[in-house]
Amino acid sequence: MLDLLSIGTITIDLYYKGKSLTHTNERFELSMGGKYFADYFYEGLGGGGANVAIGVAKAGMKSGLMAKIGKNPFKPIICNKLDDMKISHANFCQIEDEYINISSILLNERGEKTIINYRTPHQHIVTCEDDYEVLEKTKAIYMANLSKVALTERIELLKRAKSLNLTTFANFNVTDCRRPVEQIDHFLQFVDVFIINSHECADICKTPYQTMDFQGNIVERFKPFRNDRVLIITDGKKGSYGYKNGKVLYQEAVPVADVVDTTGAGDGYTAGFIASYLQDGYIKKAMKAGATYATEILKKMGAN
Repeated sequence: MLDLLSIGTITIDLYYKGKSLTHTNERFELSMGGKYFADYFYEGLGGGGANVAIGVAKAGMKSGLMAKIGKNPFKPIICNKLDDMKISHANFCQIEDEYINISSILLNERGEKTIINYRTPHQHIVTCEDDYEVLEKTKAIYMANLSKVALTERIELLKRAKSLNLTTFANFNVTDCRRPVEQIDHFLQFVDVFIINSHECADICKTPYQTMDFQGNIVERFKPFRNDRVLIITDGKKGSYGYKNGKVLYQEAVPVADVVDTTGAGDGYTAGFIASYLQDGYIKKAMKAGATYATEILKKMGAN
């Protein structure tokens, strides 16, 4: 029995860092037709589903991943890395002939990144009724942001999870956050813990980020969310906030002297939070665990 089944994406991440990758005003400046030589290269796994699964496993819990893996030269690399990290995947991941998910990541000296991603469109989480049986092999699920999967399909999977009394964690993508409130409300009916960043929260509230008061009870403005569920909002260097039953909790960000790579820091927070929360259900303790693990991600190359 798994402690957590992470449902999302897995990518091959190819990192490039070097002085020839010039940048000005927060943008890389690469010439059309130019050829650039990086001083440093790194290959790793990424994707919201994989990052959280790996982070939870590093906390000593039994973690599985439900994602798509293409039948191409990257398949053995992905599977070997998942095996090394003790992530259950053979019975949960779907192998597809035409699928590919790959990212090229350019890093500057401060660890800030630009990501170029290609992912096969028109995805599905499940392809038949039997696929829902994987939910019987876990105590909890995390649904990462799945921009290519229909919202109705994600809702059905969450609904099935709640019918089995599983604890459900979820995240949204930018497109989802800008949906009508009614659609967001339908999704959140089946979510126990919702984790988003501050700008995504502002999009859901249909309010400019600058006007958001996260130290107040944001749930009063967050119309789709029930007060008895857990809402976690991360706000980068400003820290994170937790909300439940009218209480507002705050966790300061753990400072990092030298940031190597910002890729996956948000997923790192989510993984740390989930691993701690599943152990004892203490929100504040889980927020600290999330902030601490996010810091570890920032100190190294790679998203997990």
